[in-house]
Amino acid sequence: MAVSASPTVARDPDSQAVGSCALTFDDGPDPVWTPRLLACLDEQGARATFFVMAGRAAAHPWLIARMRAQGHEIALHCVRHIRHTEIDERTLRHDTRSGLRLLERLGVRVRHWRPPWGVTTAASRSIAAELGLELVRWDLDTHDWSGDSADAMHARVASGMRAGSVVLMHDGLGPGATRSDCRETVRLVPALLATLRAVGLRPAPVRDLRP
Repeated sequence: MAVSASPTVARDPDSQAVGSCALTFDDGPDPVWTPRLLACLDEQGARATFFVMAGRAAAHPWLIARMRAQGHEIALHCVRHIRHTEIDERTLRHDTRSGLRLLERLGVRVRHWRPPWGVTTAASRSIAAELGLELVRWDLDTHDWSGDSADAMHARVASGMRAGSVVLMHDGLGPGATRSDCRETVRLVPALLATLRAVGLRPAPVRDLRP
């Protein structure tokens, strides 16, 4: 069964967007699932932000090139997917600088940084300021890593979508994931796009987010 937008919201195709909502994806790029999400977003005329694991990005430069060509924002997640509370400041600085260098080699200049699990410390904030990065979390979590259905995930976040909202999803399988693929995330995206547009919002990368 196809996932549908909330039945309580009627879409007005002539309505003007009054704000934007960011769909964001962590833990990629993945050679199987990221292309499917990119195709889905392209079909819907939507742009998003991909918080990439820099080593995976370096291993799949064609996916980074495709993201850029489609107008998506590429941002930093990490090199090593470790909570900032579990590493010292020197190690964290090295990981972050290494990730930025890997992405620079792919032609990407990063503005936004999402730490693994969204966990930040005083060191995170200090390094972000030092490197000119803005830390980004989220206010709507699909919990797609857990293997829930697209219908369940849509029900979890749809009513909370507001101007300025940031939705967390994953286009890769990271540490802690209890699912074996990203199939339900691919199914979820069109429903989220329909819902946000129905309430007069437009999808936008974090860099263009408008409350």
